[in-house]
Amino acid sequence: MSTDCKFEAVGQGASKAANPSSQPLFPFVDLKAQFASIREEVMAAIARVMESQQFILGNEVDAFEKEMARQLEVKEVVSCASGTAALEIALQSLRIGPGDEVITTPYTFVATAGAIATVSARPVFVDIDPATFNLDASALDAAITGKTRAIIPVHLFGLPAEMDAIVKVAAMHNLAVIEDAAQAIGASYRDARVGGIGTLGCFSFFPSKNLGGAGDGGMVTTNDSALANRLRLIRTHGSGKKYHYETLGVNSRLDALQAAILRVKLPHLPEWTRRRQEIAARYQEMFARQNLEKILTLPAGARDRNHVFNQYVIRCPKRDSLREHLRERGIPTEVYYPAPLHLQPAFAYLGYREGAFPQAEAASRETLALPIYPELSAENQAVVVREIKNFFKSPQ
Repeated sequence: MSTDCKFEAVGQGASKAANPSSQPLFPFVDLKAQFASIREEVMAAIARVMESQQFILGNEVDAFEKEMARQLEVKEVVSCASGTAALEIALQSLRIGPGDEVITTPYTFVATAGAIATVSARPVFVDIDPATFNLDASALDAAITGKTRAIIPVHLFGLPAEMDAIVKVAAMHNLAVIEDAAQAIGASYRDARVGGIGTLGCFSFFPSKNLGGAGDGGMVTTNDSALANRLRLIRTHGSGKKYHYETLGVNSRLDALQAAILRVKLPHLPEWTRRRQEIAARYQEMFARQNLEKILTLPAGARDRNHVFNQYVIRCPKRDSLREHLRERGIPTEVYYPAPLHLQPAFAYLGYREGAFPQAEAASRETLALPIYPELSAENQAVVVREIKNFFKSPQ
């Protein structure tokens, strides 16, 4: 059956009356469906670790790092406790600290700028490109000072940032580039995998990511072996051998259980990514057939970038009303992010005011993430699109 036939056949009569409790008709992210497809493999991996009783670093972590390095086509992978920890130890490995400035975007998860502040450096924000939601590379030069040490572009929602322009500016000013690829594992820019384009790449294995663990986890990627060795010291209290401390470090190690689970999932990642891309393409087609692409702003694409759709984010000036309409009809959505970082109380000390970054502020008011995961059915997508169409047909 063609996509348009499914669209016409499914979701007829979806309305508030059909779902009076406003309970979700289906999940925003369905981790149970993924687990069901690989349950035996995962449970065998967990049993293997339990039998070994080796829970901290060890063979599972070593094997995972090697397998991940091959998958992402990078020289070195250093796993750690979380995506946030990855950003923090990446900054530490570059000896960035008090008195230093690091440029990043205000339209991202708090960890990106929070990691900069955690190492006592100063976050410096640059506005976003409204089409991609990624850092606007054309605004970088104006933000660079004599204190600037690094740039952290975020590959937001799974779409790579404009890395050629960012790397070029960084090279001109002798700056490091730390890619925040927490939402973009497997994405590529001009045939180069993210995480291997800049100086360092930072990834998260939070359960809802495209490659998620059964808890927290993260990693840093690099093609610089000296930096990788320093990262390994930092993640284990600054120690290369027992009770000998070469530098001040932290306790940020990936559990062997998490590594074993991620090793099971890693070979499935290319297929899961392909399915996400198919679902995103189906959304685009469904919206186009209902002439909604003239009302909504759909996710941007680019020939030189491979989007992996950790989120599928549309833009609508009536975002909050649309979200409530969908909620009442049992359709789950999320807002990433309802307030940009420069307007958050935690960053008030930086002195930014409303209006400082108008594109980020507008995105925070207008963006809405729709369900997307490899197991999402065309039928459920049709319900989503139909109810969005119904919203715009009804009196506002």
